[in-house]
Amino acid sequence: MLQQILMVALGGGFGAALRYLTSEWIASDGFPWATLCVNLIGSFLMGALAIGLAESMISKDFALLVGTGLLGGLTTMSAFSVETIQMIEQENLGLAAGYVCATILLCPLLALVGWKLSDTLLAST
Repeated sequence: MLQQILMVALGGGFGAALRYLTSEWIASDGFPWATLCVNLIGSFLMGALAIGLAESMISKDFALLVGTGLLGGLTTMSAFSVETIQMIEQENLGLAAGYVCATILLCPLLALVGWKLSDTLLAST
């Protein structure tokens, strides 16, 4: 159990650092591009990782390190929620609605793409 906790903590530390670096690297012009990017990338990678775990191509420890840890630290529902509220408070209702729609539609879509891509790649090997 301690090993699994350490795997999650290690991955989470790297994921959180990547999240911070992404927010420093991608400029915000009034739209939270950095949060949208990390959530889209994380969704795609989580979909791919799920197939790897389901097909026993990766270990449970690797899934904890990368999925629960790294991707859990990288992606952020809390920032998404606060940024949406800030846009609403600033009366940018159209921007807020676009952000919510893009996140809700594109994150599951990219998870599906990652899932199907991994499934196809594993089936061809």
